Amino acid sequence: MKFVTSLATAILLATTTAATAGEATKASFGSTPDGTDVTLVTLTNGHGMTAKILSLGAALYALEVPDRHGKPGDIVLGYPDIKGTFAKPQYFGDTVGRYANRIAKGRFTLDGKQYTVPVNDGPNSLHGGKLGFDKVVWTVDKVESGARPSVTLTYVSPDGDQGYPGKLTTTATYSIDDKNELTIEYTAKTDAPTIVNITNHAYWNLAGEGSGSVMDQKMTIAADAYLPTDATAIPTGEVRSVAGSDFDFRKAKPIGRDIRDAKEQQLVFGRGYDHNWVISRKEAAQPREVARVSDPKSGRVLSLWSAQPGLQFYSGNFLDGTTSGKSGGIYRQGDAFALEPQLFPDTPNQPEFGSARLEPGQTYRNLMIYKFSVDKAAK
Repeated sequence: MKFVTSLATAILLATTTAATAGEATKASFGSTPDGTDVTLVTLTNGHGMTAKILSLGAALYALEVPDRHGKPGDIVLGYPDIKGTFAKPQYFGDTVGRYANRIAKGRFTLDGKQYTVPVNDGPNSLHGGKLGFDKVVWTVDKVESGARPSVTLTYVSPDGDQGYPGKLTTTATYSIDDKNELTIEYTAKTDAPTIVNITNHAYWNLAGEGSGSVMDQKMTIAADAYLPTDATAIPTGEVRSVAGSDFDFRKAKPIGRDIRDAKEQQLVFGRGYDHNWVISRKEAAQPREVARVSDPKSGRVLSLWSAQPGLQFYSGNFLDGTTSGKSGGIYRQGDAFALEPQLFPDTPNQPEFGSARLEPGQTYRNLMIYKFSVDKAAK
């Protein structure tokens, strides 16, 4: 009798494990204008989380997580098809690099030699230039099911690509677990001295993609200071305290509470928040919580963990009603927010910010962990 009971228990455990084991699948998602095939990889964990990753831009195309009632919903913005990426680039969910954020006037000096990279944001270079990592098709190297379903993608950027020195081999690995955590890890290696700053540019709306404004969602940023910018979004070099300002998110407050303060010149420059918060002056030894956002409507809570010194917070200021989203709605100003762990903007031109240099034999790494939970209290 004991043997029968043990056997039944083993069968039940095996069946339960199989039912909740994570899966990873591949499918076609069309092709780019030049005819290159694009792959969609879907990761599921059996606990209500589904992540969809495109090989175009190594992009987070969709992420479904449960609300307080257990109903999954997609919480990242995106185009309904590939055409939008090229017709009106907005970096939805994309991997951005070689250098995320801005480089002043598209110029930097390395070992006494000046390099010029494409200017695509006013007078400055943004997110690697006109043909950055977001607009190329990455190779899908590995797709794994199991307890931690994952996909690893690779892109080899040749020496001189967009003006950057050195051949850079970059990997992007997306994985999810049974605790409803999404992990994105970027690594890069070079064959010559270069600069690197890679991050993810997901646009989040915890109430659901296409559901409208995020201005009532409450945000906390673990930073005592931020980097003010000039009118072209380049940091001035000042590290300014957030105390007593509209940039103080050390205690949770609605994203939109202070965003229309015309007395704050920084908000006028950016049409809202589009600034880098100083989490620390150098990279931390281990990831720590850098931001937390909660949505009173759905109950979803996002906790972002990173070891990077900077966090770019962008409040969706340039969503102007001309982009249609995946669910058929129109994206308007303030309909999403972006949180991008990274080095400080324009670091190659501002040595007091640290260094973005990568040498042969070194490995660049940026690990981001997005932990999702729910606040079950009705609002």
